[in-house]
Amino acid sequence: MIEHHRLIVIGGGPGGIAMSHALLKEGIDDFIVLEKASEPGGTWHHNRYPGAECDIMSHLYSFSFAPNPYWSQRYARQPEILAYMHKVVEQCGIAPHLRLSEGVTSLEWDASGHRWTVRSEKAEYTADMVVSAVGMFNTPILPAIDGIEGFKGQLIHTAHWPDGDMLEGKNVAVIGSAASAVQLIPEIAKTVKHLKLFQRTPIWVTPKDDGPYTEAEIQTFVEDPEAMSTLRAEIEARVNGGILFDDPDLRERALEAAKGNITAVKDPEVRRKLTPWLPYGSRRPLLSNYYYPSFNRENVELVTEPIDRIEESGLRTADDQFHEVDVIISATGFTVSRFASIIDIKGRDGRELAEEWSGDPSAFLGVMVPDFPNLVIMYGPNTNNGSLLTMLESQADFAVRQLKRMEHEGVASIEIRRDVTEAYNVQLQQTLDNVEVWQAQPDGYYRGASGQIVTQWPDTMTEYERRLCTVDPGSFETVMKETASP
Repeated sequence: MIEHHRLIVIGGGPGGIAMSHALLKEGIDDFIVLEKASEPGGTWHHNRYPGAECDIMSHLYSFSFAPNPYWSQRYARQPEILAYMHKVVEQCGIAPHLRLSEGVTSLEWDASGHRWTVRSEKAEYTADMVVSAVGMFNTPILPAIDGIEGFKGQLIHTAHWPDGDMLEGKNVAVIGSAASAVQLIPEIAKTVKHLKLFQRTPIWVTPKDDGPYTEAEIQTFVEDPEAMSTLRAEIEARVNGGILFDDPDLRERALEAAKGNITAVKDPEVRRKLTPWLPYGSRRPLLSNYYYPSFNRENVELVTEPIDRIEESGLRTADDQFHEVDVIISATGFTVSRFASIIDIKGRDGRELAEEWSGDPSAFLGVMVPDFPNLVIMYGPNTNNGSLLTMLESQADFAVRQLKRMEHEGVASIEIRRDVTEAYNVQLQQTLDNVEVWQAQPDGYYRGASGQIVTQWPDTMTEYERRLCTVDPGSFETVMKETASP
């Protein structure tokens, strides 16, 4: 017998946790969360490389419904964040709804029954509504370099970090110089024999206002939750103030801070090679107090010659220099333009989401796509900015509102209108065209196949939440239960 649920959530990371809490808060308990990993936590389960940490301050990178007075650092590290996610799952009563080690393979819309058929690695289900909480950073990519498949040493992606210390005393190459590399390099440089960073495009790295909370500060947060709420609001205001890099004075101060940060590199030639030529903010700026000093270590080397190919025991660069290494670490990020379409999703009339998004993925406010009824997407196209937990909570509340509308109004299916979606995305791209610093970067992970920005939300999360809360009910196509086909 096929198991039916009112709602199925795909993914047990921060999105799945936020969605589960929103349902339980409204007294809705007929749902399950299908998670492919062996534990909840999502990105904080998968990305466990040395040095992994958040670039949003801890008291903002927390669920509003589960403030945590015990954060040990201003910017929490991966183990602490994962532990926090586990604690929220237990405290909020989400654990009984979790189906772990059960990845979803396909979704198919049943037009006659006005429900989804959900197939996992273990079973088949049906659901009135499905919420995809698989997010954006879910498909790690290895660099497309000739010969990589023939490398005889160890090849690691930062999102698939093996257990144990396998780097001590090894010669290591790191390919890529974005977020994971900036966090990883200072940590592994302490134990490897020799480390070479193969850098294609340098990126601005500003100082990080980090450090541990004192026992007195933690005790204040425990005894006075209002102090913690005030701090959260202050952090959010700072994030919102600089999120679009549209304040020239603020941008200049950040740039000067980044320039000052790079002076830690003693070798003038290395310092020159690490200095970006792109405007500050055109690519995601990073935060670290330890990245640049790493290049003063005798066992760390910067390589800027392009990699020509990978051979059995190392890498050969375009200047025909051979770099023998035992381990290659790919810090090359993710394919970010697939979103929910990493799952085989067939909507109305067999329409495939992957085909719908074969050019540039788009959705209405990132959460709904025409011809895919009763499907809400969390962390979908053009929703990336600010604190993602704030964004996920607002999307979870949106999904609950649609589910409750279906119940209260006798709606069998609800989907966003195509004309509304197209008008929204035209306006969205016009707004994105006015974000000067993003337009200064013609490539990078922000952009889809045609060069259109597909990841970023061009405003604050406060504005995003307001937009989700004020969607005109007439923006949707609905089919009433009494008119639905039997």
